[in-house]
Amino acid sequence: MSGFVDLHCHLLPGVDDGARTLEDALEMARALVDLGFSAVAPSPHARPEYAPVDVVDARRAELAEALERERIPLRLGRNAENVLDDAFLRGLGTPQARMLGPGRYVLVELPYTAPVPALPDILFRIRTKGVVPLLAHPERCLEFERKGRAAEAVRAGALLQLDVGALIGRYGGMPKKLSRAFLEEGLYAVGATDLHAPVGAWDWVGRSLAELRSRVGDAVFTRLMRDNPTRLLAGESLESDSD
Repeated sequence: MSGFVDLHCHLLPGVDDGARTLEDALEMARALVDLGFSAVAPSPHARPEYAPVDVVDARRAELAEALERERIPLRLGRNAENVLDDAFLRGLGTPQARMLGPGRYVLVELPYTAPVPALPDILFRIRTKGVVPLLAHPERCLEFERKGRAAEAVRAGALLQLDVGALIGRYGGMPKKLSRAFLEEGLYAVGATDLHAPVGAWDWVGRSLAELRSRVGDAVFTRLMRDNPTRLLAGESLESDSD
């Protein structure tokens, strides 16, 4: 099975805490292609301490050229991993917003270790701007340890992104437990790797994908890893986020 699309991956070299060099990025790309991916929307951290948009755009173009030169069949899309803060909220609907692809979706992460009691109100504010938030790795965030909070976020109009590594315990016991529970509840819209480095990528990403498929079956696996991410990257609506 192939044609997977990764909407959360730190593939661009030298722009954040992901790939350090072009060689790292190419090795990561080879692993992804071997594992069935045909497209990635690299999602560098949108933080002041990391590379600005113009540098990110230049690195994406450079990597695209290198992929073609090395005959690695991996298509790149536009994306960023945004921090859920006031600056992010103010930027939505402006040219400064760092969106996922050409559409109305945006990848955003919550704090790992701090609660976000105002989350429903924040999600409402995002949706009123015509934007659909794709929440990165909720199983790794303290806020979603609250019983029913993930389902509440989905009802409020958010989409949830599974970090597939959580299923095999890559981030510890609680993310493993939550990821499996959210998966059973059918809360995830997409799965992604959040790949940061080439070391061990073939192994752990491969095992994670196998675990996901064994838990949900081929149809749901294909929807999470290929169909839904393809639609989001193209700016097309899912049934779960249609107005």
